[in-house]
This record gives sequence, C-alpha cells and structure tokens, in this order.
Amino acid sequence: MQPPKDYFHEKSKIYETEPARVDNVTNIADAILDKLTYDKTNTHIMDFGSGTGLLTAKIAPHVKKVTTVDVSPSMNDQLRAKQDTFPCELAMLELDLSTTELDETFDSIISSMTIHHVEDTLALFKKFHRMLNNGGTIALADLDKEDGTFHTEDMGVFHFGFDQEAFAALAQKAGFEDVNIEIVSVAKKPYGEYPIFLLTARKY
Repeated sequence: MQPPKDYFHEKSKIYETEPARVDNVTNIADAILDKLTYDKTNTHIMDFGSGTGLLTAKIAPHVKKVTTVDVSPSMNDQLRAKQDTFPCELAMLELDLSTTELDETFDSIISSMTIHHVEDTLALFKKFHRMLNNGGTIALADLDKEDGTFHTEDMGVFHFGFDQEAFAALAQKAGFEDVNIEIVSVAKKPYGEYPIFLLTARKY
C-alpha cells in the first residue's frame, strides 16, 4: 500500500521562516490562552495537525504534556529535531487521525489551520468529542470562508475555509457546548487578506 502523499515535503524546511505565519500562530495561541485555562501540573493536550510545532511551542509552557498528531513525515522530522526544547512532556504520533482510532483521551484538543485538509469535518468533531475527558475543551483555528485563492498549490485541501456559523453548528451537532467562535488573526498574502477564526467549546 502506497503511503499518503506528503504535501509538505518541501514546505517543511522553510515553514517557520515566514514571519506572517509565525505571527498568525502567536495570535492564535494568545487567543487560546485567553479563553481556556490549562494546568501545568496535569493538563494533557493533543495538537492536531501539529506540523513543525509552532503552536505546540506556544502552549507547552502552560501544560504538563502535549501529544502531537500529524500525517506529514517531513513536518514531524522538523518537530523531532527540536523536541528537547519544549518545557513539557512531548509525545509524537505520525498518523492520519481521520482514518485512525486512538484509545487515549485528552483534557484539550488544539489545532491551527489543519481542518480544511480533512474531508469529513463532522466526523472529526465527533472523534474529538469521544477523545476528550469530561470537562475537556477544543480550540480550533482555521480559515474563514475564502474563494480558493489562499492555497496557490495542491496541498490536499478539501475546504476553502469555513462559514463560521456552519462550523459552530457542526461542533454543537457533535455534542459540544459553550461554543464560541470569533476572528483572532488575519493571514496576509501579497494577493489578499484571509481572516482566521478560533472556535472554542467544551464537553460536559
């Protein structure tokens, strides 16, 4: 069986050299930490679509453990090279969560700019709900609905961003409560600006 295409094979090497990307992740992380409370002594979170670990690095000082999940071998290689620099426990999983079941549960699931790469968004929300401990939270950042120009190359994209109300409704349909969604950053490219929202919600 042929392994899935690594869309980030070349991009992984320069992923963290783009100041705009780093700024956006900083804005997302700041918004997550503003809206959710983590405990350095016991919080275990999953970073879905963790890439090179930009978001993980921002959240790591505030939690006990992060489990990163990413399907891209090249992105995981970049993260692995600096894993000793994180001020928390770090576990790395290289898998496609949309087709794989994990037995583990988490106190929170975070994600930055990944869910538009997942075809069945509702199924993913339901999986997140199953994987959370009671009282657990999600903090999911992604593109507001766009015209398809954000990605200029084939990156395995299924959604040109998301309508915020529809995205929030999927979270509620999956069983989440206290759903909140708002714009927290803007990705600026030479050919346009693309708002990024953050959805937070809780499982009771």
